[in-house]
Amino acid sequence: MLAQAYRQNLPKYIRLCEQNYARINRLMPKENDRGAVNKVLVGGFEFTLTVLEASPYTNLVSLKQTDHQVIGFTRPDLNVRIYHDAKVAEVVCKYYPKRVKPAYGYPNPDMHQKDEKYQLNAFLKDWLEYCINQGRSTFHWDTDHDMV
Repeated sequence: MLAQAYRQNLPKYIRLCEQNYARINRLMPKENDRGAVNKVLVGGFEFTLTVLEASPYTNLVSLKQTDHQVIGFTRPDLNVRIYHDAKVAEVVCKYYPKRVKPAYGYPNPDMHQKDEKYQLNAFLKDWLEYCINQGRSTFHWDTDHDMV
């Protein structure tokens, strides 16, 4: 008997992206312009949200830990595309050479999980909830921020 191919649950995925939109807007810098930064202090660690691109209907935001690294753990470093017209936020992973597919066959040469796209956005949800529930924000404008 062949294993059934994984299919993404689209309503569940869209609901996650809508919830992430609401969460990320709570942490966005007050200014919605390119280069705007919000620093969030959580448990002795500093995280930054930086607006990389700004347009009337979308933003590209960088979310990263900017100080101390916990040994054995990778620092959170994500790019998130925010779609204001659809009211969704989705991880746009800068470490992938192409877009993250909704589903992957398993096993695959790159060892992606079957639901890699959903897992990336679920990680964003957890990260945002942690910052909202445990963090303190310090809004400011950084005109000298190096835009990548």
